[in-house]
Amino acid sequence: MTTTRVGLLSDIHGNAVALNAVFDDMGPVDALVCAGDVVGYGPSPEPCLAAVRDRAIPTVAGNHDRAVVDGMTWEPGDEYARRVLSTADIEWLGDLPRKLRRFDGRLKAVHDHPDERDRYTDPADFAPTLLGDEDVLVLGHTHVQHAERFDEGLVVNPGSVGQPRDGDPDAAYAVLDLSDLSVDLRRVPYDVDRVRRRIAETTIPDRNGARLAPD
Repeated sequence: MTTTRVGLLSDIHGNAVALNAVFDDMGPVDALVCAGDVVGYGPSPEPCLAAVRDRAIPTVAGNHDRAVVDGMTWEPGDEYARRVLSTADIEWLGDLPRKLRRFDGRLKAVHDHPDERDRYTDPADFAPTLLGDEDVLVLGHTHVQHAERFDEGLVVNPGSVGQPRDGDPDAAYAVLDLSDLSVDLRRVPYDVDRVRRRIAETTIPDRNGARLAPD
């Protein structure tokens, strides 16, 4: 079967409520790709990781994924994930690649910047020079949803499933059509208060819930 429609995810950040809302909203796709940071910040690293593993979603390593593996945690949500995840879960995170190629090399995914780990690639930085021989470059890390089409191909950040930072609190994702290199940037509301209540039941500070939908 030829892969045409690809669901793009990134920066799930332990937010299972948002992730389930995305899956419910997405509709049929031929494949999924995740641009990293399955864990961190949020209260549900185990079900988020299980959802990605159970669907065998090709995933690259994000900085929070690496932090949980290495124990050099960025913030309390990382520490919580490291404490509650199983050894097998942490090993799975540790096996995630920095970059991946899919669909006969037409799509490349990296969490941050194709040439520099942990570098933010903001929308203003989208340029054809980011592209190699792939048709589509998928990025995450900034939590800002954006896509730009160039003669050389498409650069897309599907936005953050679990913690958007572009002024819209709704969960973000995208659906790519490889047949014409078009991309549909989508948002879906979810129960933010439910996630905040779950955070309150953990050792994660309330500020991680407050940032999900700033006043």
